[in-house]
Amino acid sequence: MNEATPHSEGFGEFVGRAFGNRSFVIGLVIALVVAAMAAISFFWTPFDVTRLVVADRMQPPSAEHWFGTDHFGRDVLSMIMIGARNSIAVALVAVVIGMGIGVPLGCWAAARGGWVDEALMRFNDLVFAFPALLSAIMITAVFGPSAINAIIAIGIFNIPVFARVARAGALSIWPREYILAARAAGKNKSRITVEHILPNIANLLLVQGTIQFALGILAEAALSYVGLGTQPPMPSWGRMLFDAQTLMMVSPWLALFPGCAILITVLGLNLLGDGISDIFDPRSRRRP
Repeated sequence: MNEATPHSEGFGEFVGRAFGNRSFVIGLVIALVVAAMAAISFFWTPFDVTRLVVADRMQPPSAEHWFGTDHFGRDVLSMIMIGARNSIAVALVAVVIGMGIGVPLGCWAAARGGWVDEALMRFNDLVFAFPALLSAIMITAVFGPSAINAIIAIGIFNIPVFARVARAGALSIWPREYILAARAAGKNKSRITVEHILPNIANLLLVQGTIQFALGILAEAALSYVGLGTQPPMPSWGRMLFDAQTLMMVSPWLALFPGCAILITVLGLNLLGDGISDIFDPRSRRRP
């Protein structure tokens, strides 16, 4: 039979343990706030970020403009709201690409073994030999700067990450007795992977997904900072930092607020990942 799951311990007990974990709660609250801010930006922002109001340029935070205005008179809060939408979209799709391709590859390598496993691992080593940001810059520089190319670049780097996690998790489960029993019952490797392997490595993939999500937001901000990510007039947290770098002495809020947005979002996702890891850790179920 499979290992213990949240269903086997009781859903109420699992939820209680989850919301008793401080890292999980703080991370979840931050993630929900950022997600809500991004969702609201689809329908409403305090000001239109495509409208340039030169008369309102460089205004400090006030009752009208809570986060001040930039050198074009655009409301910084509105730009941060839309920037959250763009950052989340890029990072989320990149994680889906990495997980959707990397997990099947990792599970396939673990199930097949032999030269298939060896070839995949050597390819992973080759990809990891290049720094992630450098690879993303190279791809976007070749195919042109845009949010779509940033998604592809970040997603490609995520593939070997999820492949390694899925392979390592699967290899630790294949020798288990219930897997041997499933094979003795006549189940093929594909069915065993779907019915037994994937459910038991889902927690590993979920934790890695939150980590890659946070790294994706950082990568999108970095690409936008160097002009290879989300393009104007669409706001981006990284682009806002780039525009603010020459105005730090006269308008520090232009860098402070987008910088804090990146910091808080990444911190929240990391806390959420740590909390999920603790929740699914079997040792935490034995704690009083």
